[in-house]
Amino acid sequence: QVQLVESGGGSVPAGGSLRLSCAASGPPFPTRCMGWFRQAPGVEREEVARMYTPDTTNYADSVKGRFTISRDNAKNTLYLQMNSLKFEDTAMYYCAATVGACYYDNWRSAPFNYFGQGTQVTVSS
Repeated sequence: QVQLVESGGGSVPAGGSLRLSCAASGPPFPTRCMGWFRQAPGVEREEVARMYTPDTTNYADSVKGRFTISRDNAKNTLYLQMNSLKFEDTAMYYCAATVGACYYDNWRSAPFNYFGQGTQVTVSS
């Protein structure tokens, strides 16, 4: 069983930065794809970023160039560095993990089945 606990959310003015963290428990963290999702009120949940290895990352067009996903496998922790935040980035942010292992030929489409409870990010305009 995988448990994911997010932290680092908060309220910031537009243009500010936040760094989200996700502590994961349950093996095997290094082989899973990990990702970040977000959901604003009345809006469908959207995938923000995903990664398998440092050279296999993917971002939603709306955050490219502003957000960076990274992971520390020794600490079983996933991060999301968010810079140049915009009002429209306001949402609950969720950490996610795949059920099985990821590989170079499936990391882009591997489904996420585990989600954390979320951390709120509020950006004031």
